[in-house]
Parts: sequence; C-alpha cells; structure tokens
Amino acid sequence: MKGFVTTPPGHSRHATTKLSAVAPCYNEAAVLVEFHGRMSAALSIVTDDYEIVLVNDGSSDDSWPVLLSLAAEDPHVVAINLSRNHGHQLALTAGLAYCRGERVLIIDADLQDPPELLSEMMALCDGGADIVYGKRRSRAGESIFKRLTAFLFYRVLNLFTDQHIPEDTGDFRLVTRRVLDVLNSMPENHRFIRGMISWVGFKQVPFLYDRSPRFAGESKYQVRKMLRFALDAITSFSVRPLRLAFYAGGILCAFSILLLAFSIGAYFVDRTIRGWTSIMAVLLFFLAAQFLVLGLIGEYVGRLYMETKHRPLFIVEDVVAGGRPLTRSAVPDSGIQAGYER
Repeated sequence: MKGFVTTPPGHSRHATTKLSAVAPCYNEAAVLVEFHGRMSAALSIVTDDYEIVLVNDGSSDDSWPVLLSLAAEDPHVVAINLSRNHGHQLALTAGLAYCRGERVLIIDADLQDPPELLSEMMALCDGGADIVYGKRRSRAGESIFKRLTAFLFYRVLNLFTDQHIPEDTGDFRLVTRRVLDVLNSMPENHRFIRGMISWVGFKQVPFLYDRSPRFAGESKYQVRKMLRFALDAITSFSVRPLRLAFYAGGILCAFSILLLAFSIGAYFVDRTIRGWTSIMAVLLFFLAAQFLVLGLIGEYVGRLYMETKHRPLFIVEDVVAGGRPLTRSAVPDSGIQAGYER
C-alpha cells in the first residue's frame, strides 16, 4: 500500500512521550549497539518515559538488521527503514516527523556528540530555553582539513545568508515540541535543518562541549557531499548570491565600457594593439562570468522546479516499535509530506 501522510501546515500533534532522541543512521552497524547503550543510559537518568527513534537511511551494511534486533529487545526503540538512501537531512526529517516527545534530542549515531550531555542540556531547557544547541569547543579526532573547512563553512555561510546561523555547530541540539511542530510544518525539499531551527526563533541557548572522535567507521561527509551541503545551506536561506551576481554584472558591464572606450581611443591615436591574445583573454573573462551567473540562476530555478513537483520528502518502507511492525494507521501525523509503503 502506498499513500501520503499529510496534514495542514501548522498542525500540532500532541506529544505522548516526555523525551525523544532521534538519530539518522547510514552504514553505522559497527556503532549502533554502543550508541543504543549509551543513549539509553543518558535518557533513563532523565526520565523513564522516553523513546529512541533510529532511521536507517538506505544503509548497505547490516544497520537495518541491527536496528531490528534493538527494537525487538528494547520497547523504547522505534526503528524506521527508508526505501532508499535519501541523505542525512531527509533521514533526520523522517525521524523528527515520527517522534512523539515533548522534547527532542537531535543527535548523530557516530557518538561524536556525547549522549551523556543530555542532562545538562535538559537543565538549560528547564530554565526556559526552547532550543539548546551544541557549540563545539574542540573537535577531537578530525583532520586539519576537516577542521579548516568546518571553520570556513560557517563564516562564509553567514556572509552569504540573511539568517545568522551559530558558528561551529551541527545538528546536535535539544528542542521543545513547539519548535518541532513549526519545523515539521516547513515542507521544503532541500533542507538545512540547523539553519531552519535557527530561523524558527524562540529562545535559543548555546551549550559548549568538546566533540569526541568517531567510535567506529568513517565520516559520510566527503568533499563532494560537503560542497553540496554548503550550497543547500546558502541557497535555502538567502537570495543574496543572486544580488551579488547582479552587482558583479554591473561592475563587469562598467569595466567593459571602459575597455570599449580604450579601444576606440587607441584606434584614433593609432595605437591599436595587434594580435588576438588580449581579445581572447577579455572574451574568455566575460564568458566565464556569464556562465557563472547563469549557473547560479539555474541552481535557484532548479530548486523551484523540484519544489513544484510536491513529491514526498522521504518514503518509509518499514516502521518497527516494541518489536512489532506498525501499520500505516499508526503512523503519526505531521505537516511534512511523506510517502509510506507496506
């Protein structure tokens, strides 16, 4: 059976659990048992009424069998299997659409963000914060290249976007249900969740912590994915690049007028430059600028095209909770459009 799980934007679903932890998983079989143990211990310190929502994002290893085993052994585990690899942000979106907590911890399964910090983050939430976001004080186990690109990413991002996004942060954060309801009502396809949460507003408080090295495996964000992620982040929150292209076009137009005036002047004073090198250099320069601007415009047009298709953001193949598969009627309502296959 295939269908769409949709409700009107802004629809608020009542929480039925005090606390949820949501983690997308892609080829994390080697770390899932350890993550489950540490996450369960951290949650149980806070409350007995919790759930751990683990989303298998089309893994090619044994992640899904491990998740099924965890769900069979622990009634707190909700295991979601997507029909294919949708990417980290959409897998996280699926988990956030299915979770039922009054407060929700967003965390990766690689244990670089320690689950044991939950109690301190909860205390900040108890003090009135709607969003407690982890701000990295140090990044153990990461290469100089990774640390440098991460440092530059947020500085360049805030230079090009209208919405300020806290620097040196990731998706590791604790949010309240009202924040999550607003987030789930935002249906865009190209999602940059940490930026979307920053855009929501409410009271946001930083939480300084030291990031740990990966427990096992390797980072899934290679250079190509990092560039794609950066482009999604910039184009999702600003049209400033288009404005910069307009300004650059104006400057280049003025420069070309000056070159034209110089060429005419040189002709009349008999100082015409012979040869094609300078001509080709100028032509290539302006052609490159044109293609750059057209490519930028094409990126925005392409995103408009994808959004108008109104395809579901993700397709869920299986949901297992308490060791038992859920039927479609048990799927929670949210403002997010999702496909569901059984």
